[in-house]
Amino acid sequence: MFLQALRMTARDWRAGQLRFLLVALVVAVAALSAAGFFIDRLRAGLNRDAHQLLGADLVVGADQPVRPQWRDEARRRGLVQAETVVFPSMAQAGEGDAAQSVLASLKAVGPGYPLRGRVKVTTSVDQANDSVGTPAADIPAPGTVWLDAALLGALKTQVGAPLRLGDRTFRVARLIASEPDRGTGFLNFAPRVMVRLDELASTNLVQPGARVTYRLLLAGEGEDGPANVTAYADWLRAQIKAGAARGVRIDSLQDGRPEMRATLERADRFLSLVGLLSALLAAVAVAMAARRFMMRHLDACAMLRCLGLTQNQVTAIYLIEFLLVGLAGSALGVLVGFASHYVLLEMLGQLVSVELPPATFAPALQGLAVGMLLLAGFALPPILQLRNVPHNRVIRREAAAPQPMALATYGLGLLAFLLLLLWQAGDVKLAAMTALGFLAAFGLFALAGWLGLVVLKRVRGAVNHQAWRFAVTSLQRRPGATIVQVVSLALGLMALLLLTVVRGDLMSAWRNATPPDAPNHFVINIQPDQKDDIAARLKAGGALEAPLYPMIRGRLTAVNGKPVTSATYTEERARGLAEREFNLSTMTATPPQNDIVAGRWYEDKAGVAEASVEEGLAKTLNLKLGDSMRFDIAGSPVEAKITSLRKLEWGSMRVNFFVIINPAAMAETPQTWITAFHLPKRAAALANTLSRDFPNLTVVDVGGVLRQIQSVLDQVVRAVEFLFAFTLASGVLVLYAALMGSQDERTREAGLLRALGATRKQLSQAQLIEFLLVGSLSGLLAASGAAAMGWGLATYQFKFEWMFSPVVWLAGLAAGALCAIAGGWLGLRNVLNQPPLQTLREA
Repeated sequence: MFLQALRMTARDWRAGQLRFLLVALVVAVAALSAAGFFIDRLRAGLNRDAHQLLGADLVVGADQPVRPQWRDEARRRGLVQAETVVFPSMAQAGEGDAAQSVLASLKAVGPGYPLRGRVKVTTSVDQANDSVGTPAADIPAPGTVWLDAALLGALKTQVGAPLRLGDRTFRVARLIASEPDRGTGFLNFAPRVMVRLDELASTNLVQPGARVTYRLLLAGEGEDGPANVTAYADWLRAQIKAGAARGVRIDSLQDGRPEMRATLERADRFLSLVGLLSALLAAVAVAMAARRFMMRHLDACAMLRCLGLTQNQVTAIYLIEFLLVGLAGSALGVLVGFASHYVLLEMLGQLVSVELPPATFAPALQGLAVGMLLLAGFALPPILQLRNVPHNRVIRREAAAPQPMALATYGLGLLAFLLLLLWQAGDVKLAAMTALGFLAAFGLFALAGWLGLVVLKRVRGAVNHQAWRFAVTSLQRRPGATIVQVVSLALGLMALLLLTVVRGDLMSAWRNATPPDAPNHFVINIQPDQKDDIAARLKAGGALEAPLYPMIRGRLTAVNGKPVTSATYTEERARGLAEREFNLSTMTATPPQNDIVAGRWYEDKAGVAEASVEEGLAKTLNLKLGDSMRFDIAGSPVEAKITSLRKLEWGSMRVNFFVIINPAAMAETPQTWITAFHLPKRAAALANTLSRDFPNLTVVDVGGVLRQIQSVLDQVVRAVEFLFAFTLASGVLVLYAALMGSQDERTREAGLLRALGATRKQLSQAQLIEFLLVGSLSGLLAASGAAAMGWGLATYQFKFEWMFSPVVWLAGLAAGALCAIAGGWLGLRNVLNQPPLQTLREA
């Protein structure tokens, strides 16, 4: 039986009846494997470097100095310790008018740092840029600093030159080539300056209101080391849960860097779902190819039955044949996906700065499983119908009605669809939303295709051209196949349009939402006695409209008298807000571009504390008008009643605050000041002058940060566009499958029409018109869907005004027509080549 299946497989391959099925499987598996190999290597790299990502076995982070009793408990448990302090500050080099200053991430490290991994240093800029260096035996020597190579160019300095940090001048001794626990926080976008912890106080940079992160690094030694670390982590979590500390974060070896792992998981799901969309479209092509295979083998099955084979034997032969094709297609798809993931790595090269470990076999096995699951769910039902072919079909070419068991196997396709969604999404809710979205788009596009056929039926006689009538009649004769063609191509094009043309419109709208004179510099940590001097300098230096606002650090401790902790909320963002300090402010009037959407602006009365809250924060923390919020500000409680909710214009890039409290209630609180202003290029030296004369200030060039973030986003978008190329290919495959499914019928029709007098030219023109109609409708539907999604993203996600661009529809129209013509030519190029006499004889 197996040998017979092999012989039939070879014969069907030579006849070209298995090639399309193989291609459909290759595209489906390749789309998922490309994302699978990429994510697998990133995850393997993360697990490999888990110790180095932390610099320890356990890291305790807080926005206040770590409590002495925590250190004592760690010491009692035999854990090795080291400390770091990280915060943004200005690094300065040069003298007089040649002085330069740059925002840097200052990291003060104590003896023993790091406990896991090694800091690599060098004196060569080229080696530092290539992350090549010598492992450091200790922390920086007294009076010296280590820094990133990028600072040398920005500060126009060199190794061995002086560098000023606050009130202290150091000497640049080494360049940092590799820092194990660099992390991915916002501050780490800024270049690093590393200094000794015992010399930090001499800089006088740690001022009230400064955003300082204190970290205690812990590591276990010996056989009991891991157990001691775990026990200490459990003890510390119990202390935090009992309310002994707030704003404390624990990073353990088991969860690595949680924010990095969360980002990786989101990328895994998103890229997998993009690949899954390609796989699902290709699955439709698999089902259609399998049905065409079944229709072409009805006579062969009848002959096999007449030669003595049973239903089970016939079924076994074809199952073995499809199993062989499935294994071959899945294996080829895995190879294509493996090669494609290198393209993803190239596109995301700047995001992947370390050498990744080699790929494992897990994505390959997953790809093989996906291929076989697609084959079982979408190709098995048509094949099982072959077992029901009667013997007398050899004489009477009649097809038996499908048996209930064969019809029931179509449920396998739906089950495979849902299993793939759940597997790739990793979340029931996400899988359900994706399935509903896919089915909704499928239904809407199918309805539009049916309406298009209704309209064509009415306008068939409006054009007095024989080829036009032939084309419309052909579409009307096969409404199911026509609708499938429209839907499949529309879905593939919509995905591609969304990340090409619509992405460009989104970026243009985002740029338009931020005016050209929007603030591009922020200055924070302005002390009260510096306020007037800095305001005068900003005005004299050309920084117009630079209002200064007070900024007050406070922690939310209670709402309506009930204590607030991270356990109060279940949503991740709400828990994060409950754990950290807020930046509060106080002012008499509503700030610009803040609209009151509920309640009233407070009246500044002595003895009365009232607050205005941003509406998004109120929603996240379940706050409403009339609620009382209690803040701990430098050890003093301040309780304020919510009297208004505000809507902010975040795109303005101006200073915004979540909570504003009336000045009378905040008069005795410690305050620093913040301002945002637009600085023209001709006045760029003003930022350096401020940093030089006021070392405690933090001057942030927002324009540079936004450009860097945009560069990262562009890389990610290009990678996703690459994966969506598989989606478009899948859509064209479905179109091709739909056309091939009607090839035999079209060949008979063409032969009959030519026998009745139709010319080859007329039939060729009819096919071209048919392809143009299908492709144009698909392109318009795809453009409409992409534009609708773009509007939704702009309105509900990015919060800016959306302008509908006709370019989307023009691009959709052109792309749909070209894809339909290409797929139609591939599928039907041989229909008109068969002589009419041969067609009539075979009929």
